[in-house]
Amino acid sequence: MLGLTMAELTVGQSAQFAKTVSETDIYLFAGITGDMNPAHVNEQYAGQTFFKTRIAHGMLTAGFISTVIGCHLPGPGTVYLSQNLKFLVPVRIGDTITAKAEVMDLDEKKNRATLATECWNQNGEKVLTGMAVVSPPRAPKS
Repeated sequence: MLGLTMAELTVGQSAQFAKTVSETDIYLFAGITGDMNPAHVNEQYAGQTFFKTRIAHGMLTAGFISTVIGCHLPGPGTVYLSQNLKFLVPVRIGDTITAKAEVMDLDEKKNRATLATECWNQNGEKVLTGMAVVSPPRAPKS
């Protein structure tokens, strides 16, 4: 099953994905990536920082945008070409993060879609913003 092709996308179209960040998510992400920064995995250390507790990796949060793009909009078969990010608020264990991608521009000649991307927590605080460029799947040849 392929996601939406360029012909099926429209400016303003959007999709979302939500997930509650668990302690296990943080440890698994740290293990997979090798990012053992104590701000993420050591409560005693993190308690001494201005965050006062462990926080999720920024790229773990950004990964939720990848879920939106790869599974929902445009969806399966999409190639992620670029992403810029601005981290606004830390994500903590137990936060429910909603990621959203919205089509801002379509370049049919290059088969490129520009998407506004953002994540926010259960309190409505925006935790991350950015822009992505993707190449939607092409329609299968007959």
